[in-house]
Amino acid sequence: MKLNSILNRYIFCELIPPFLVTLVFFTFVFLMTQLLDITNLIVNYHIDIGSIILLILYSMPFFLQFVIPMSVMMAVLMTFLRLSTDNEIVSLKAGGVSILGLLPPVLMFCFVGWFLTGFMAIYAMPNGKMALKELAIKVVSSNVNIVLKERTFNDRFDGVILYVGKIDLKNNLLKNVFIEDQRAPGIVSTVVAPSARLYSDPEKLVLQLMLYNGTINQVNPDDRTAHTIQFETYHLTLDVNKPVDKVRAGPKDEEEMSLAELRQYIREDTKKDDQYYLTLMEYYKKFSYPIACFALGILGVPLGIQSKSAKRSFGIGLGLIFYLFYYILLSAGWVFGEAGVYPPIIGMWVPNIVTGGLGIYLLYRTAHDRPVKFYGVFSFLRKLGLRLLSKQIKLR
Repeated sequence: MKLNSILNRYIFCELIPPFLVTLVFFTFVFLMTQLLDITNLIVNYHIDIGSIILLILYSMPFFLQFVIPMSVMMAVLMTFLRLSTDNEIVSLKAGGVSILGLLPPVLMFCFVGWFLTGFMAIYAMPNGKMALKELAIKVVSSNVNIVLKERTFNDRFDGVILYVGKIDLKNNLLKNVFIEDQRAPGIVSTVVAPSARLYSDPEKLVLQLMLYNGTINQVNPDDRTAHTIQFETYHLTLDVNKPVDKVRAGPKDEEEMSLAELRQYIREDTKKDDQYYLTLMEYYKKFSYPIACFALGILGVPLGIQSKSAKRSFGIGLGLIFYLFYYILLSAGWVFGEAGVYPPIIGMWVPNIVTGGLGIYLLYRTAHDRPVKFYGVFSFLRKLGLRLLSKQIKLR
């Protein structure tokens, strides 16, 4: 069968609408989980809409690397479920087209999902993480109240520890302020004031703190001298801990590293500690997640055809159950790999091997008109999932 045949184009085009619907739906679910935080930033901290949109966009690649394979699976499942329900599969088989002959457009669609997921995992997520960190520093420098908490010692500023008893966001007023300033060589300054106001300078990434009617205590341990100063107003400049131009030059966690940086870290690290295993799993994850589009996509074909006699909601629920099973395998593999129970490469690739193998098995039975008893499959998956979860709990 030619790859550009009418049938293949028809099936490929049928896959696109459910894929987009599923992608938009789960993206919306993601946004709903962030709705309270977004509302809090807008209402209480007056963060502009542009910054909120950028924060969402920069965090999306991390989520999309999970959503795209799931959307591929659900698109294949719902498409073949519709074809089966409308008896189009029966008509095609009567015309001499086998189930395996319907796979080329599915594999091509899985290839598109593989490309998108690979782009998100390898390129978009590391760059998005770094851009998110830079944007967060800019937002914090403009709205320091985001990181300030009442009755908590804050050390986010170079050489300064800040304590605030109460924060009045409406009037931008800080009450019962305590500051320990160690920026002057050999001198420790302690500033206590009943009230203060905070002003930001986003361009220079500094904060201006104006304190009222307080006391400054300066101690020089070398000379064993102490001085006390009373003031009506006192101006203090605070520098943000990590200027934007130093963020990319600073240390990165495994999710912020490019492939080259991950390979270099793995090659040079000799400690073989927890961070090493985390980095190794992150490296293998960037390849295993895109391949999940093929494993889950192939699994969606027999699930859609075998669910012909049931309601459409049953088929969709069936797909969600199998994806949940894939995610349990992935979570268990991550925990076991981090604990060093087995090599990280196994933990990251076992979910694809298991789901892909199950998809090929179900596809074989479907192609030979052998019905699948899903209650037996569910019983097996339930036992396997409970066993993995019990091991995961013991490790924790």
